[in-house]
Amino acid sequence: MQLFKNTNFDFLGKKWPFIIASLILSVLGLSSLAMKGGPRYGIEFKGGMMMTVKFQNTPPVNEVRDALSKALSSPPTVQTFENSSNEIAIGTEGSADDATLAKNRQLVLDTLKKTFGHPENNKLDLNNASGGEVANLLRDPLQRAGAALSDPQIDQLGAAIVGYRNQPPRGGLLTNLDDLRAVSGVTPQVLDVLKQQAYLAPYTAARDIEIVGPKVGADMRSSAIQATLLALAGMLVYIWFRFEWIYGAAAVIAVFHDTIITIGVFSLFNREITLTVIAALLTLVGYSMNDTIVIFDRIRENLQLNRRERLVDVINRSVNQTLSRTVMTSGLTFLTVISLFLFGGPVLHGFSFALVAGIIVGTYSSVYVASPIVLGFHDFMDARKKGGAGATSVPAATGPTRQPGSGKTAVRIAK
Repeated sequence: MQLFKNTNFDFLGKKWPFIIASLILSVLGLSSLAMKGGPRYGIEFKGGMMMTVKFQNTPPVNEVRDALSKALSSPPTVQTFENSSNEIAIGTEGSADDATLAKNRQLVLDTLKKTFGHPENNKLDLNNASGGEVANLLRDPLQRAGAALSDPQIDQLGAAIVGYRNQPPRGGLLTNLDDLRAVSGVTPQVLDVLKQQAYLAPYTAARDIEIVGPKVGADMRSSAIQATLLALAGMLVYIWFRFEWIYGAAAVIAVFHDTIITIGVFSLFNREITLTVIAALLTLVGYSMNDTIVIFDRIRENLQLNRRERLVDVINRSVNQTLSRTVMTSGLTFLTVISLFLFGGPVLHGFSFALVAGIIVGTYSSVYVASPIVLGFHDFMDARKKGGAGATSVPAATGPTRQPGSGKTAVRIAK
């Protein structure tokens, strides 16, 4: 399928606005990274504790932040999710050891309970209790009441209550204890005990708690950087053998360009670099490289058909010939990642944001970054050959040669 037929756009003639835009974005991104001391890493890379807290209504962010700032030795991060109106993320930065992280976790839970819990501390918060805690709450009162339930049956009942609480649409939050009538095994006697001994806090923080030690975070950060560099090195070697070294260098520079701008955009928008973002960057590396190779492969084919055509014309013709493929591939991929960005939820938000920015930059870098590098290198080599021709005699070429000046070419790009 072809969206465009017989197009003849002068892509390289319009390269400077895109090159200038890339330089501006790169400078802004690198300046932001320098001023902030590097990327803003997630807890996977810097170590720390991250807890997701869900409220029944709009979270009182300022109240949570003030209470935790008084309880913790260092100020925590309290952020809302863009795609969720009643959830917040509470994080503490990397600490010296795992024991401190565990202590911070318990301090956060205790502070939330003190701030939003029941004034009678002897009651059990059913929205943040485990199945075992619910079973222990029920065991003695039910036995005193003469309920014919064994210990394993009471344990199963506690697990059933917690399972019901965690199922959609409740999602971990009960709003009325009477709703538990729908749970198998919850008799009026059991419900009466729960109403006497338990209460429902307006939040839940019993799930989605991540703790990463500083050493593990440093190892993961190092592995992520190594994975990205090794991917780039492997692609450079492949293109070097597939074409010529300058084509491999141009493709890798273009991918570095895409990666630097994407990370710079994350820094400008103060977004975290997490494991899902690293996965998106590696996806972007492969996507952008594939787009560049498609254009380079068409350049190789066109050079074999017409060895006397100017290189700038060959590149323009090759980009025009692959334009339909680029628009369809990039367009459909862009629609997919936009959908993930808008509707994928907080877990996929960083991943989709990286791909949205990366696909835009990666699509034009294949044309306006990689191709001009190849053209500029051959024009530079032409100028050197032309300058040396007046001083020394050059033996006659035995194979395809390059016409001096203006990018006329018969240059070999396939090995």
